[in-house]
Formats: sequence, C-alpha cells, structure tokens
Amino acid sequence: MLVPLLALTLVAAPDAGVGPEPGSGSDPVVAPTTPRRGSGPEQLPFTPDTIKELVRAKQPDIERCYEQTLAAQPQAVAVEGRLQTHFVITPAGTVTGAQVVKKGTTIKNPELHRCVVTVLSTLVFPKPPDSKDHPVDYPFNLKARH
Repeated sequence: MLVPLLALTLVAAPDAGVGPEPGSGSDPVVAPTTPRRGSGPEQLPFTPDTIKELVRAKQPDIERCYEQTLAAQPQAVAVEGRLQTHFVITPAGTVTGAQVVKKGTTIKNPELHRCVVTVLSTLVFPKPPDSKDHPVDYPFNLKARH
C-alpha cells in the first residue's frame, strides 16, 4: 500500500483550491478557478494542491513499482519504508531532474528508485505563471499490504 506524506517544498504562491483528480468519482466543492473534470493539467491553476493531486494520480504506477520490487524479494525480506523524491517542474510544466534522494530514503533498492524516477518523469503540470523552474520534494511512505 502506498501512503504518501503530503509535504511539498514549492516556490509558488498559494492560489485557489483544487478538486479531485479527474475520474476519481468524488464531487467535492471546487473553487471557481478550477476547470471542470476532464480538463488537462495545463488548464488547472499552478498551486501546491494541484501538484499534490497530479502526483497522487500517478500513485497506481508508483504502487506497481513497489509491488514489482516486493515480488523480486525473498519472502523473509520486508521492504517497507520511505522514498524521498525530488524533481523540478519546468516553465513548460514538464518534469526534469527526477530523483530519489538518499537523505530521508530508507528503501535502498536501485530498481525501485529507477522505476519511481521513470514514473515521476512522465508527470505533466500546469505551466507556472512566473515561467520559472519550481523544485518539488515529495516523500512516499511505502508499506506492504497484509
């Protein structure tokens, strides 16, 4: 099971709230600046909440990386812990420099790290309104399902 910690380090001013990820099935109250469900990420506001929601949308892919890692381990080896990730959102809204950071990471599995970096590299975000790079630190707590 993937349990993300929702700490982000962003150089972005807070803006309007963000609704659920498209297709999530929930219909909470959404701030007026948030486009209707089905809009691409480029139509969303560039806010910490938007970034969290877009990373959450990739959780199934991160879970697949983790489960593949577990499947390759001997039964006696418990692979649980934390992955501290870092990436940069470019002015175009794409990701560059995705990596698993050693400090704060307790799962030292190179295959898992490569898989997670690949997933993070595919993320697309709204374009930052200031046309600058925005670094993001995003931790994931990973725990086996029982």
